[in-house]
Amino acid sequence: MRARVRDYDESDVRIRPGRGSRPRSKRRPDHADAAEAMVIAVDRGRWTCALGGDADQPTVVAMRARELGRTPVVVGDRVGLVGDLTGEPDTLARIVRVETRRTVLRRTADDTDPFERIIVANAEQLVIVAALADPPPRSGLVDRCLVAAFAGGLGPVLCLTKSDLADPEPFAQQYAELEVPVVVTRRDRPPTELAALLAGRVSALVGHSGVGKSTLVNTLVPDADRAVGAVSAVGRGRHTTSAAIALPLPDGLGWVVDTPGVRSFGLAHVTPDDIPAAFDDLAAAIEDCPRGCGHLGPPADPECALDSLVERGELRPGRLAALRRVLVALR
Repeated sequence: MRARVRDYDESDVRIRPGRGSRPRSKRRPDHADAAEAMVIAVDRGRWTCALGGDADQPTVVAMRARELGRTPVVVGDRVGLVGDLTGEPDTLARIVRVETRRTVLRRTADDTDPFERIIVANAEQLVIVAALADPPPRSGLVDRCLVAAFAGGLGPVLCLTKSDLADPEPFAQQYAELEVPVVVTRRDRPPTELAALLAGRVSALVGHSGVGKSTLVNTLVPDADRAVGAVSAVGRGRHTTSAAIALPLPDGLGWVVDTPGVRSFGLAHVTPDDIPAAFDDLAAAIEDCPRGCGHLGPPADPECALDSLVERGELRPGRLAALRRVLVALR
């Protein structure tokens, strides 16, 4: 008797589950042996890093590890690297860890833009470069950079260039009460005083185009052009003025982070409390201010606690006036 042929339908078909993208375990290596490094340049998905953060160590090009996702990595970040750390051409390491940032210099496109752009991480100083003439100094940008420095935890330094063309004293006097260090340079003399302030530290330079920032960088780092070219050759593409780059000072005595010239410095990410909070003697006082106080004093903020410090002789009137002039930059 001939066997009956069975009719099959879709219920008889067994589909073997494929290998999905979900990992078999949530455990991830802690990369305890990752090498420490400092990011010195960023170029289209590639990060150039100095091993140990030292200028005399090889530079390594790295990509961001998948487990970091979209974690931002910027110039100045301290990172952990694994993989090929030889720095040889066509080699690539992986950034597996970004250390907690001690300081952050950030800005927004304007005062209404909610998107923050981190310019430099872990810089100890912000050198605000302003020309005394050609172009004339603009206190507005200086005030905004001071706000960004105070809010980000950086120590501000005001560098006034081209003092051979104008007297620096009137402009510098505006910031005397804030106790901001002021250094003066001129085109016919080396910036000895500025070099001494930068030695052994990570410092970011910011300023309008044309104020002499590039001239300062080329004087402080004699092989700056060659260093930029070397970093660009290691990465993909060439370095442009649209990105920051860290350059080693001679003999490895610190780093200078050259930033592109800025036309505006948005402060949408800063609150009025961030500025007085940067000063040890004012941070506790503003806790007595009413909610929403802008610390500008009467008539806008008639109950600002900073005025009571002046009345008790604990704060110089000139220092409060200088602080409030900077606070106006937030308005």
